[in-house]
Amino acid sequence: MRKSSVVDWLVAFENAGLLFSVNIFSNSPTRISLNPRKAYCIDHGLAASVSSGILTNRDSLLENLVFTALRRVTPEIFYHKTKTGREVDLVALLPSVPGQERAILLVQVCASLADPRVKQSEVRSLSEAMVELAVAEGTIVTWRTDETIPVGFGTIEVVPVWRFLLEMEP
Repeated sequence: MRKSSVVDWLVAFENAGLLFSVNIFSNSPTRISLNPRKAYCIDHGLAASVSSGILTNRDSLLENLVFTALRRVTPEIFYHKTKTGREVDLVALLPSVPGQERAILLVQVCASLADPRVKQSEVRSLSEAMVELAVAEGTIVTWRTDETIPVGFGTIEVVPVWRFLLEMEP
C-alpha cells in the first residue's frame, strides 16, 4: 500500500473520531512536520482487537487509556523529545484558569517501575523535559505504584492509573 493511501485512511479514521493523532510539542512548523505523529484510538477494545501487536502490550494500552482521559480535559495534547532524544509520552496544555498561567502537564506512562533501569529511564526523561519546559511537576502513571520522587527541578508524582483517572475528571 502506498504511503499516501495509509495517510488518507488515518485522516479518515481521525475525521470519524476513531483515532486521534498527536504532534511533537514545538513552536517550529519544520520540526512538527519532520517528526512522526503518534496515534491513539478512542476505543481500547477496538485497539486491542484489530492491532497486530502494536497496541496489545500493557504499556501501550495504558498509555492509550491515559491519553483518552486527558483528551476529555483538553484537545491540546502533544509528545516531547528532549535535547538528548528522550521522549515524554504526553504533554497536555490544560485549560487556563482566570488569573493564572496556563498549566502544562507532563505525563510518562509505564505499566511498572519494578525494574530499576526502567524507573531510572522514565524519571530521567521526565526530569529532562521538566527542566527544558520549566515545569516543576511531572507525573508517571503506572498500574499500581504510588510515590513521590524529588528531582533537581521539582517533583515527580508516581500515581496508579485509578487515581489519575479520577483526578482527570473534567
